[in-house]
Amino acid sequence: MDRARHLPGRPSRRRLLQAGAAVALPGVLLPAGRADAQALAVDYPPAESVPASTSNYTVSSRPSSYPIDYVIIHVTQETYANTLAIFQNPAKKVSAHYVVRSADGHVAQMVREKNIAWHAGNWDYNTRSIGIEHEGWIDQPQYFTNAMYEQSAALTASICARYGIPMDREHILGHVEVPGTDHTDPGPYWDWTRYLRLVNFA
Repeated sequence: MDRARHLPGRPSRRRLLQAGAAVALPGVLLPAGRADAQALAVDYPPAESVPASTSNYTVSSRPSSYPIDYVIIHVTQETYANTLAIFQNPAKKVSAHYVVRSADGHVAQMVREKNIAWHAGNWDYNTRSIGIEHEGWIDQPQYFTNAMYEQSAALTASICARYGIPMDREHILGHVEVPGTDHTDPGPYWDWTRYLRLVNFA
């Protein structure tokens, strides 16, 4: 049985994220001597490498093992720092490929694109997508800053270009649109028209 499948009775990703603040582990800082190597361990050069725990994703060799067909947009329901710590906590069994900070649009890559992050709540969609988390709360639109939209759109455009993903709403999805999900992110305040325009102009 693959741990990445979301099984009945397993806590939802949102509950894991929200609970993670209480047990968030340190470890965002890299040990001396490894920083230079880790800084290069990204698929998107502007991103900072902040690796998730290897217990929180499935090692793979995409796109040869699975095609990459979608980008899935999430909102963390947590702070940026707590989200990084949760994805680094081996007990949490949750991750995304990227996390985008609200204030300045800074991007952290937590899972390499060839690997399968556990973000969608649907194994088939996990295998065929890149997950991007955005710092904030779905009912607090002030977190969706210009910098966040612009930097996230540039990231999504890069992913789409590299894997031949059409830059449209059939292939750039909200978590709420994943079949079987109980999530509502990115929520009613996420400006899809603006975001898709930025992606296509990036």
